[in-house]
Amino acid sequence: MPDYHYKSDAPATVAIVSEYYQAKAQFLKKLEALGELFGGKVAPMRSGDSSYAGGVKLSDARELDVHWCRPDQWGHRALRSKAVPPKGTDKKARAHMHAEHERLTTLWRENVPAMLHQTEYWNRLSVNTGNLLLCGGVMFEHQGVAYFHLGFEINKGDHDSEVAAGKPTSGWIEGAIEIFPREYEAARAAKLEARQ
Repeated sequence: MPDYHYKSDAPATVAIVSEYYQAKAQFLKKLEALGELFGGKVAPMRSGDSSYAGGVKLSDARELDVHWCRPDQWGHRALRSKAVPPKGTDKKARAHMHAEHERLTTLWRENVPAMLHQTEYWNRLSVNTGNLLLCGGVMFEHQGVAYFHLGFEINKGDHDSEVAAGKPTSGWIEGAIEIFPREYEAARAAKLEARQ
């Protein structure tokens, strides 16, 4: 599959990429807070272009099975849709378990962060998200410049002529210029180093 690398210092483009990473940081903070409420780390999950809250890293103690599914291979448990009291539990204890489950469900619903959809930001950049889903794409900002690694080519001339003809296009990122992979990788390495 081909690789195409671009950069843009257009303020609107850089702002959109920065907004995505700010939203992602907020999402991760909310996941951390959710984990603190439930007593374990919440798994950050991805599906297609979306990030969402996964299971909670809890012990595999059987007494948690009333409210939580059994742990997956990584030790994360998902909150059940309804309480499952053990067989033979008396009526009063069952009522208490159901009330506790309602409390847990409400706590989850009120504190789970909304899904973060990367497509929203790619759309704002005017990139065809169908191409992204099929061919892939990565973006990041470093020192006031937005960098892109796409599995498809974007071309301003082609984009403008296709739009004028009413045809689909791969899109165009404002201010984008194609760069060599080594420039992209150098910026990526610098970004990762700055994080540490």
